[in-house]
Formats: sequence, C-alpha cells, structure tokens
Amino acid sequence: METVNIHEAKTHLSRLVEKAARGEPFIIAKAGKPMVKVVALDQPSETDKQRLGFMTGQIVVPDDFDRMGSDEIENLFGTGG
Repeated sequence: METVNIHEAKTHLSRLVEKAARGEPFIIAKAGKPMVKVVALDQPSETDKQRLGFMTGQIVVPDDFDRMGSDEIENLFGTGG
C-alpha cells in the first residue's frame, strides 16, 4: 500500500483520490508517521465482518432442531408438575 506525506497528498490529491476510488487505498503520513488510511467508500474495510449469510450452503439445520434432545432435557429437569 502506498504511503504519501501530507505535502505530497495536498499536491496530488485528485490523482490519489481517483486511485483510492479504483480500489487502491493509500496512507497519509506526517513526519513519516502514518496518520490516516484513505479507501473508497464502497470498499469494505479489513475490519468489517460479514454476518448474515456467511455460512450459506455450508451447514444444514434439521427440521426438528427446536425439539432435538427434548427427551433428555425433560429427564434431567423433570416435568415440572
């Protein structure tokens, strides 16, 4: 990933923004110390976690899932009556 200093970023901002928009993020540094990372808005960050549907097609939930083990559970805790 490209790192540019603040002066260079100000001088070439349009070019750098176009590159980021094409999926080439860059880092702006001040005195050699990385300060910010510039990425396209529609590009997911590395820390984004995909949640819904992330295991689609990889697991199967049985139709009786909500009743699985009910006999064993009832034996452990009694009928409560």
